[in-house]
Amino acid sequence: MLSLCMIVKNEQAVLDRCLTGAREAVDEMIVVDTGSSDDTVEIARDHGATVLHHDFGDLDFAAARNRSLEAANGDFVLVLDADETLHPDSAGLVRLLAAGNQAAGYVVNRHNRRAGERTTVDHAVRLFARRPGFRYRHRVHETIDTAIIEAGGRLRRSHVVIEHHLPAIECEAEKNRLYLRLLERDLADDPDDVDRLTFLAAEHHKLGDFRSATEVAERIAGLLPDDFGAHLTLALYHFAYGGDRARARHAVGTALRLRPHDPEALGLRTALEEQQAA
Repeated sequence: MLSLCMIVKNEQAVLDRCLTGAREAVDEMIVVDTGSSDDTVEIARDHGATVLHHDFGDLDFAAARNRSLEAANGDFVLVLDADETLHPDSAGLVRLLAAGNQAAGYVVNRHNRRAGERTTVDHAVRLFARRPGFRYRHRVHETIDTAIIEAGGRLRRSHVVIEHHLPAIECEAEKNRLYLRLLERDLADDPDDVDRLTFLAAEHHKLGDFRSATEVAERIAGLLPDDFGAHLTLALYHFAYGGDRARARHAVGTALRLRPHDPEALGLRTALEEQQAA
């Protein structure tokens, strides 16, 4: 048995599309509502979903997701957000992977689409066995990967595709500010959590606060002295967003010591040298 698990709030504009697209792939739908004031709950019930109400006063996305997992009856779980749809060609594959009933989490391919922009692809565990130890962590940008591994499960790649229908950029600023507050709460518990810091830099970037994003990139590079990507990212922030050029040169130098022939790092060093000579 395969369960669709979701958390929602005021998603009447997109929820019908999401549930319609998932219907053929799942056996039950569990929808946790965190305080909708529109027709979200009615739409979910029209699709036959079991709707639970969750007090979101503590602003903890992982807790809301785990509430949906606790209510599920399936051996496997598919997780979607309301602004996502399961690609029609992936329904059969989801069924096939779930039928294997392995203690595993499957990494799916998420296609992020926004009108007028190039489609980007990211990856996340969205299909996994329903096991007691497989639970989400973190208040925002919640993940289940680490819990699966620590509980003895495995992570596997898949060809499952989820389409992510992004809203206009101007509609996301309020959400980004909320995410910043929640990430700061997570980091108060563990200031050196690189995963949380990476998300924090991304949220600052989305809001156009490149100075703060650069400051976070500095923290990440300090925590990861042997990580090429951390130092290259730091160099790029200083170079592209009016930061400290000396710091940019130092960071790209560190990146090249770790990976001497990387073309992107070499190109950035050349650009910095030309800028210095101008």
